[in-house]
Amino acid sequence: MLPAEWHLTQDVHDFLARAGDFLRSRPALHNTPLTDIEKLRVHRPDALGPLTAVFGRLESGNEVHAVSYLTPRGRLGLTPLNVEQADALAAHLAGLGHSPANVIADHRTATAYADSWQRHTGAAPALFWRTHLYRLGTLTPPRPQPQGRGRLAGGTDREHVVRWCREFCVDVGEQSSIELIDAGSWDDSRFGDRHFTFWETPEGTPVSMAAATSVIGGMVRIDPVYTPAHLRGHGYAGAVTVEASRAALTAGATDVVLFTDPDNPTSNALYQRIGYVHIADFAGYKFSPSSCGST
Repeated sequence: MLPAEWHLTQDVHDFLARAGDFLRSRPALHNTPLTDIEKLRVHRPDALGPLTAVFGRLESGNEVHAVSYLTPRGRLGLTPLNVEQADALAAHLAGLGHSPANVIADHRTATAYADSWQRHTGAAPALFWRTHLYRLGTLTPPRPQPQGRGRLAGGTDREHVVRWCREFCVDVGEQSSIELIDAGSWDDSRFGDRHFTFWETPEGTPVSMAAATSVIGGMVRIDPVYTPAHLRGHGYAGAVTVEASRAALTAGATDVVLFTDPDNPTSNALYQRIGYVHIADFAGYKFSPSSCGST
């Protein structure tokens, strides 16, 4: 077998022509690369000035074994890598002067890359994000179900959706999204391309919200799920997640996934009750400034 080598490009269309099948081969595990790269593909070319994303594929012969992508804002995303593959990528990126601000991947891959990046550049990693990944098995609506119904959010709901997304970001400390929302850059935020579902009371008052990506490679990710603090404890989050999950299946998704906070036993138990199964753990590391250049 030929040795596997990393190949980098700034041409997203060429990259997807070569690596698209690999990304779609494990849609649940590859859910974040699928959505991130699709957003980079359709993004306005001038939205981030002169900065350009860098896409990588680990290839042996004509077979792709892994994928990387470095966004214009400095986030490095990876599909699963072993220690040697992560080290080869870190050395390659450092040698070319690329300098990721952070890395996000499955826990083992992110940790291996963070360790390698520190060895090659001296940039110290700091863990800033941990999460469980769940995939939907058999959708099981909660019993009893709270009174009310699910409803797709429309154009007239935009202000409500934006306000609740900002409240969600405040709850979880997602400062970069808060800044984009406050700057009026909703479309550039991670929520700008989502489809939103409300759970409403019988009187038509929204009490919970779930968002979902479009179907990409057979996958839909539910993110975020938000209920205002004073409305929690009534089963609204479970009900709206079931509605959003059912809509994803109806739209043709074969893999419906969501991420959860490992330190929140309530939400983890809730998603398991409605049919979600834990399949992996993910992590993110920030890097201190290094001597390498920036993209």
